[in-house]
Amino acid sequence: MSPVFASTSRRLGGVVVTLLLIEFLDELVFGVGESAWPLIRADLRLDYAQIGLLLSLPGLLAAFVEPAFGILADRGYTRWLILIGGVCFGLANLLTGLAPDFGLLLFAFILFFPASGAFVSVAQAVLMDLDPRRRELHMARWTLAGSIGVVSGPVLLTAFGWLGGSWRTVYLALAVAALLLVLWAARARLSRPVEAEARPAEPAGLNSVLRAFARRDVRHWLILLMCADFMLDVLLSYLALYVVDVAGGTPEQGALAVGVFTGVGLISDALVIPLLTRVSGRSYLRWSVSLMVLIFPAFLLMPGLFAKLILIGLVGLLNAGWYAILKAQMYGALPGQSGTVLAVDSIFGFVEKLVPLGVGLLAATFGLSQALWVLWLGPLVVWLGVFNPPSGVTWIEGQAADD
Repeated sequence: MSPVFASTSRRLGGVVVTLLLIEFLDELVFGVGESAWPLIRADLRLDYAQIGLLLSLPGLLAAFVEPAFGILADRGYTRWLILIGGVCFGLANLLTGLAPDFGLLLFAFILFFPASGAFVSVAQAVLMDLDPRRRELHMARWTLAGSIGVVSGPVLLTAFGWLGGSWRTVYLALAVAALLLVLWAARARLSRPVEAEARPAEPAGLNSVLRAFARRDVRHWLILLMCADFMLDVLLSYLALYVVDVAGGTPEQGALAVGVFTGVGLISDALVIPLLTRVSGRSYLRWSVSLMVLIFPAFLLMPGLFAKLILIGLVGLLNAGWYAILKAQMYGALPGQSGTVLAVDSIFGFVEKLVPLGVGLLAATFGLSQALWVLWLGPLVVWLGVFNPPSGVTWIEGQAADD
């Protein structure tokens, strides 16, 4: 191995670790939040409508800001976006931990979403540009890092509880961790690598974003990503509350359900990485989504907490790889325009963020048990999109090779 190649490999390896740590921390915050909802609700006396607002309004507002991050990323400002976003990310966690009421908590969430867009989403774009031939594998590693963070969230919350802390103490610790990671990231070379695909001739801007959004294949992957998320983050957002309010469990059992869901998902995400070196992402999605169409209704219908824990574990097993595979297809549809991918994803995110709000409003009106049936539409749409894609949509196969 030549000295130049070895130096480049070490540099890129360090960048990959930094980027994966950013995703880990983001999902660690998410995992803590999803497990802490019963505690936060009791402490701040929130109702379902307020919870739905907290889960949706910040994302809706961020949809107006984050497209600019994608444009700036394609113009070469990835480093500053990640670092400034990281500082705001830490500040948002600090405010969450200090929030005395619904109003300040909502403000903290409103700050958190665009901060995460700059800190985490731009980091993902940098990772996608490291080796375009291995996008599915890199996205699988990214998803695995996030799964480790999600699983660690309930563990961290429980550990702080045993030590006499509260959910607020956890968020204050996460704020400190975020600022330390920003200092670490400042040492890394967070820019587009030389080996990445050439940039398009047209500079990134509003016209290029709107042109990308008008493409049928881009819209196809956006819709499938949104529907896949029904069985991922949207379900996870309400899982602890479902166990407590519908299945009759305690807050600790709600946290256990989150742990089962994310723990099985972590194992599955780890197994998906070697699997994608042997089979195509499309083939894997076909059988996993077909099984999900059957398993999720069984989870909603089956009585008994123990049975629901088993079935939610199966849901966590089957949804592994969905986000990684579908997001890699979106990056492949716009080669050399990773920032533009972030921009169109943010624009469409305005629609996507209405889903948790809709579920919250339905739960407030009809009950959470009935409201969660809406999420069944997610795997149904993904099933149709994978088995019967519209004309003009091409599945881009990655290179199945080990690093």
